Amino acid sequence: MLSIIIPFHNEKENLPILIMQLTSQLHLMEKDYEIILVDDGSTDNTISNLKCQMSNLQLKSQNLYYFTHKKKLGKGQGLKTGVENAKGETIVFMDADLQDDPSDLPRFLEKIKDGHDFVNGIRGKRNDNLLVKFYSKIVAWFLREFLHSPYTDINCGYKVFRKKVLGGFTFYGNNFRFFPLAVFYNGYKVTEINVKNNPRIYGKTKFGPSKLFTGLLDTLTAFFLYKFAERPLHFFGTIGSGVFLVGFLISLYLTIERLFFGVLLVTRPLLWLGILLIIIGIQIGMTGIIGELIVYLDHKSDKSSP
Repeated sequence: MLSIIIPFHNEKENLPILIMQLTSQLHLMEKDYEIILVDDGSTDNTISNLKCQMSNLQLKSQNLYYFTHKKKLGKGQGLKTGVENAKGETIVFMDADLQDDPSDLPRFLEKIKDGHDFVNGIRGKRNDNLLVKFYSKIVAWFLREFLHSPYTDINCGYKVFRKKVLGGFTFYGNNFRFFPLAVFYNGYKVTEINVKNNPRIYGKTKFGPSKLFTGLLDTLTAFFLYKFAERPLHFFGTIGSGVFLVGFLISLYLTIERLFFGVLLVTRPLLWLGILLIIIGIQIGMTGIIGELIVYLDHKSDKSSP
């Protein structure tokens, strides 16, 4: 069975069109499927409008399942709700804004059939604003250079994967953006295909300047989690050592001036900066040591548990 998860917020005009296109494509493919719609606190009665339009067109689908959040919790929580209720062994993530085209679905499934565990979409001809394109390019460069990401367009919402790749991954906040990286790092076979990126016709994009800032913070979080989660001392130790070294060199320079040139330290505010940097460097390094202890005790408890 194929489980198609579509989280949405205020997509009153788009969602009925998407469901029509999607069900038509699935019937052509003769696939067993379920469509899981997760309403993330919509205020425009999207679900009611969808049911009304399907009733007017005399269309009934026993494969549609509705889940509703009482308030907006974010796309990550929407995907989590969908995954927790999915019955299929193959899962599809799609956006509800009609930018993801159902006609690309057979090509995704061909890659799964060929033995891949995760297939990511690449939006070739982007129909997004300049802010979204700029953000995507920056993130792609950062992930490629610092996290050795194999993905061209990790922010594409159109993805198909085997349910087994979920493993212990938990969707929360905005970490869904880096779900593909977790799959790759766990050794699963991943690939990408080019997909259509249709222009948004109805409604407004959910991506704005604030999302750009939080997205950059999420990228830094991913950098730390995937690169240093098992060795926090490498991260904090490197930064702490650098800060400590700068403070030590400042203090050494001032000491030489005092001992050999008679310069009074009371006239040198730089002394306080040197001492401050030494203390901060030690504290950052100790944070890394505490992190190492936490990781060690966590692994030790896993081994001792039955």
